[in-house]
Amino acid sequence: MQPTLERHAGRLKEPVSNKSVLFEKDDLSLSIFENHTDQLVSFESIIYQRIIHFYFCLEGSAIFGFGPHYSREIVQKKNYFFYNPEKDLPFQLQLAPHAKMVFLTISLESLHQLFIHEPLPFLKPENINQKFYDEREIPSHLLVELNQLFNIQLSDNANRLFYQGKILELLALYFSEKKPNTESCPFLNDQDTVRKIKNAKEHLLKHLIKPPSLKDLARLAGLNEYQLKAGFKEIYGNTVFGYLLDHKLNNARVLLDSKKYQVAEVAYQIGYTNPSHFIAAFKKKFGITPKKYLMKHAG
Repeated sequence: MQPTLERHAGRLKEPVSNKSVLFEKDDLSLSIFENHTDQLVSFESIIYQRIIHFYFCLEGSAIFGFGPHYSREIVQKKNYFFYNPEKDLPFQLQLAPHAKMVFLTISLESLHQLFIHEPLPFLKPENINQKFYDEREIPSHLLVELNQLFNIQLSDNANRLFYQGKILELLALYFSEKKPNTESCPFLNDQDTVRKIKNAKEHLLKHLIKPPSLKDLARLAGLNEYQLKAGFKEIYGNTVFGYLLDHKLNNARVLLDSKKYQVAEVAYQIGYTNPSHFIAAFKKKFGITPKKYLMKHAG
């Protein structure tokens, strides 16, 4: 039997106002999470090998902390899709105050059976042993279906059938979606360019401490600088180094939350040679100095 979300969700470190497993059977699960508090809520979880994970952020935001040097933030109306065929991948998920999320997991084998007549690109035999990650906007019609999970009132006898059907509906809607409209940016009409920009982002995130220059990053991606800057802004809503700074500061918050490091140590770990520059950047983003943040979250 494959692990399911309930079995690997882990113990919550702080109380969550509403955590509910709606459906769980073998390798399929559907859960909702809400943080009604004014504090960050953290818990440990794992992306299990050959289990596909969908994370839908309906309100607020959350940070996936993968070890001490790497994190990803998911924000309102965004969806992450994770698949790792190589190994189990532990992470810490931090839900911001008033965050609202839906988690869905399914094994690769079960998803493959649903699309056996028209395999998805990552399900094709030549791709199933490769890592897969996707980030998307949640379209309005899918948001309606996801929000329904928090409001529906059914009898106990009807619940299981409803949620099993809802999982299939969510998967159908998710995979029927085309990629984001790229008409507003002419460079993005070329899917090869989109792929190169995403590769540039992945390279940037792997070199948070010593990032390449814009010129070198463009060269590594096989683009000119204008293509990289315009395409990056269109896809990720930020400049290349604005995006990098956000990720570094989110990593800093994860390190501070671990309560293992002092402010200066965190600054050096995310690539600052001058802690005062880190303090200023952290305060600008989060509205509080790292030292006061540590004091506020002590205990």
